[in-house]
Amino acid sequence: MTVFFIGAGPGDPDLITVKGRRLIEQCRYCLYAGSLVPEAVVDAAPEGAEVVDTASLTLDDIMAIIARAHGEGEDVARVHSGDPSLYGAIAEQIRRLRDMDIDYRIIPGVPAYAAAAAEMGVELTIPEVAQSIILTRTAMKSSAMPKGEELENFARTGATLAIHLSVRNLREIERVLTPYYGADCPVVIAYRVGWPDQHFLYGTLATIRRKVLDAKITRTALIFIGPALNEVKDFRDSALYDKDHVHVLRVQRGNQDERDQSPDNTPENTTGN
Repeated sequence: MTVFFIGAGPGDPDLITVKGRRLIEQCRYCLYAGSLVPEAVVDAAPEGAEVVDTASLTLDDIMAIIARAHGEGEDVARVHSGDPSLYGAIAEQIRRLRDMDIDYRIIPGVPAYAAAAAEMGVELTIPEVAQSIILTRTAMKSSAMPKGEELENFARTGATLAIHLSVRNLREIERVLTPYYGADCPVVIAYRVGWPDQHFLYGTLATIRRKVLDAKITRTALIFIGPALNEVKDFRDSALYDKDHVHVLRVQRGNQDERDQSPDNTPENTTGN
């Protein structure tokens, strides 16, 4: 049997991959994090399947169910929100699966930051404004951040920050980032992206904490910070489609004309590549 770690996307049942949905439809066991994955995603499980909300379970509880499925030779759909590789808590499950000699596969999903950017209608990598996105979190009651991954170090880059699991830590985020980004740097709070009650708060480092308090948002939110979130109009076009930019799939028009007229550019002298 195989345990399939399936990325369900951020919440919208239509944002799961075709492969992920197909596996849920086939597996006799389906374990999902009910606080983050809507029931509509796992409704695709076959009739008679054991569908378990793991939100209240411990790791031992979850592995016991997987061990039972293994004994029965039944595949398991282990459904996580977003993309399992990002804060999916799958590493400890994988470690135990390896100890138990149980096969597993990871099926990627739409990460929350990508779904949020789509809902905001923005590109996060604007030429000469922002070309890097840092996905991180801050240390609160969860595990500590590794040495060197402190928020201040990322702030020095000036890149767009997508900060997970930290909406209750905005005071510290404001304190650390303001010297680098400025108090008027745009901030967007993306709350429950993809769910029917999704909500976006727009502000700056100086104003966003008050807005979050007023909205009573305490969890399930992603924080975006950086100049790319401004309504930027004065930026250069990407070189990708620039008429003067030459790359392997497009040569300059003048050079193409010369090639077309070259005696070597006859059918018998070209390879078609």
